[in-house]
Amino acid sequence: MKIENMSRAQLAERSILKKYNKPIWSRFIKGMKEYKMISEGDRIAVCISGGKDSMLMAKCIQHLQKYSEIPFEARYIVMDPGYNPANRQKIIDNASALEIPVEIFESSIFDAVADIEKNPCYLCARMRRGYLYSRAEALGCNKIALGHHFDDVIETILMGVIYGAQFQTMMPKLHSSNFTGMELIRPLYMVREADIIAWARYNDLEFLQCACRFTEKCAEGDGVGVSKRQEIKELLKKLRADNPLIDMNIFRSAENVNLETVISYHKGEEYHSFLDDYDDRKKSE
Repeated sequence: MKIENMSRAQLAERSILKKYNKPIWSRFIKGMKEYKMISEGDRIAVCISGGKDSMLMAKCIQHLQKYSEIPFEARYIVMDPGYNPANRQKIIDNASALEIPVEIFESSIFDAVADIEKNPCYLCARMRRGYLYSRAEALGCNKIALGHHFDDVIETILMGVIYGAQFQTMMPKLHSSNFTGMELIRPLYMVREADIIAWARYNDLEFLQCACRFTEKCAEGDGVGVSKRQEIKELLKKLRADNPLIDMNIFRSAENVNLETVISYHKGEEYHSFLDDYDDRKKSE
């Protein structure tokens, strides 16, 4: 089909495969294969928030579903936690423009966290996850796909070290502890945010930022401080100016953990200290 005869959705999909093949499509496929995110017979609930990340993820999964050697099903779900009418309509319009067959369901999360002063974003995120799992389960899905990307991963590592006094990362996939047989996957795990932004701009697409009431209050200037994640984003921007490899170095640090140089660690409820076998190691030298 000639480019001039293509729909907006077809052009957006084509740009993923052509112009952004290396930074987006190849990394999407690499993450899916390397972390074994899909299996034959999977029924995946692709969770769309209305932002650039989840919309791109939906297009990538939609294309993969057409041509994958591994047969799987996908349902494209949107949870409305209490969006204002304009934001809800923007999600509908973007999904229509990109030909993503979204299914919208309601929740009252924004009302539930509206008066929470301490960590409203954390509570909101946990409640969203629960609603999404419940909806996916009702649809007969065994996996939910979220739009977290590479930058989210390294930001999480830094946030844990600087603000949480712990070393942890955002995993590419997780088994649910509350929903038996359900699994969470992150298909954009290897895709950088800058490339997602570039794709959206190239296709003249404008997506939601964060449309929650907490963020709206920030924009109205009522004194709410900048989020910790935004602080980490600014820190990374400064570090990149001196070392362009900083992002990958942080990511690789989560793959190259030397337990012999770690003071202590835990796996679930089981804790270990370097002192556990300290004297035994001396005897074996």
